[in-house]
Amino acid sequence: MWKEFKEFAIKGNAIDLAVGVIIGAAFGGIVTSLVKDILMPPIGLVTGGLDFSNKFVVLKAGADGMTNFATPTDAVAHKAITWNYGNFITLAINFAIVAFCIFLVVKAANKMKRPAPNAQPVSKDCPACTMTIPFKATRCPHCTTELSQLAAR
Repeated sequence: MWKEFKEFAIKGNAIDLAVGVIIGAAFGGIVTSLVKDILMPPIGLVTGGLDFSNKFVVLKAGADGMTNFATPTDAVAHKAITWNYGNFITLAINFAIVAFCIFLVVKAANKMKRPAPNAQPVSKDCPACTMTIPFKATRCPHCTTELSQLAAR
């Protein structure tokens, strides 16, 4: 069992996954900081400091019968039951901003990976099954057609 575990842990896929998770967590921190520290202050300035996180509705009064609370934290301290819709709105806005930032990063990365306009092609379509295959392939890995035979026809 130890040998099998060692083979699994040392496989390239497991190491690639671990590296991806670590880089993803670090990248998540950068994106969170971008949203919180760079993008949200100007948005808050434009909207007049509008903050949805303290918007809530008291569904059930606190243990002492109190129903007027300044924040959801105050309501929880008095054992009131609240519907914190403002927190959801804030998280939805943050998600939209983060998703847009990720979109921009992926778009930039894809632009950097595009081949130069004059570059030689690295792939082609198999004439038999139309799957994309390496340009130098002599046999299609999908349908096993020998490509040299088709070129001779």
